[in-house]
Amino acid sequence: MAKYTFLLTFTLISVFSFAKAQTIFSVDYANQADFKVYVVDYASQADLLVNKVKHKSHVKDNQGLWFFVDYKSQAEKSIFFVEYQSQADLLIHFVDYKSQAGWKTKSKKHILY
Repeated sequence: MAKYTFLLTFTLISVFSFAKAQTIFSVDYANQADFKVYVVDYASQADLLVNKVKHKSHVKDNQGLWFFVDYKSQAEKSIFFVEYQSQADLLIHFVDYKSQAGWKTKSKKHILY
């Protein structure tokens, strides 16, 4: 039994360690998206501070560094930008520097796994 517990724990840690979920595709309809986002005006209002990186190689785990891809098949997650904050699963604010990116509401981190 302990052997299986160890194996399960190791597998889960491995999956979450290597899960990037930061290659993003913006869809045209809400029902096509994995989750809905709303862009807030101020960093203090956001669940996640996002920096749009220019190269896919700059993507790091679930840290708010997003690389937008051209095709849904290239994306790990698809998003839909909603018109109203109340419709969103996640509130984001775009930041200018990679060092500013990161989670402010850690309880929502699971959305990108």
